[in-house]
Amino acid sequence: MIIAIDGPAGAGKGTLARRLASAFQLAYLDTGLLYRAVGMHVVEMGGDPADPAAAIHAAKHLELSSLESPRLREEIAADAASKVAAIPDVREALLAFQRDFAANPPTPYTGAVLDGRDIGTVVCPNADLKLFVTATVIERARRRTLELQAKGIDVIQDRILADMLARDERDRDRKVAPLASATDAVILDTTELDADMVFDRAAILLRSIQERNAG
Repeated sequence: MIIAIDGPAGAGKGTLARRLASAFQLAYLDTGLLYRAVGMHVVEMGGDPADPAAAIHAAKHLELSSLESPRLREEIAADAASKVAAIPDVREALLAFQRDFAANPPTPYTGAVLDGRDIGTVVCPNADLKLFVTATVIERARRRTLELQAKGIDVIQDRILADMLARDERDRDRKVAPLASATDAVILDTTELDADMVFDRAAILLRSIQERNAG
């Protein structure tokens, strides 16, 4: 069982992915952390995440322990991730890892949930269930602002909004694996939905697939 969840930042895909993985006992991989880790490594080394040479080197030497850094949740990491993700060789370096995780989830799991921006279109095009989680950019910026403020981080919503607009444009317009909904993905617009409502809708879809497979 492979569940692919895509969507822009702040739409709620990570929250949904973690809840589905927990409820249905599936392994979970936040693929965005891979790109954030690569981007932050370049930043911390004093480089430019948009520099192909620096980003490719970081991607090829990425260690799983890097995904545990709390800095990966900061906005600087999100911005750096969007830049390195636009580099084809970086995506190629991380693609095999993601596919292997999906096909061979760690014990004792027999399936996996992956969330990102190209899971259903590139990483796992044959996933059992594809979801594209989205919301208006205004609502996404509001949520991210509240999330960061709750962590004690002083942020301005207009700045968050501007960063999201720029990131969305880069993600949509990149030549390799742009942010897009797979043609067979179920669209979940969370603008007017809370996390429980989104989970309930996704869980119904997942249970339906499980029942069909069992039959």
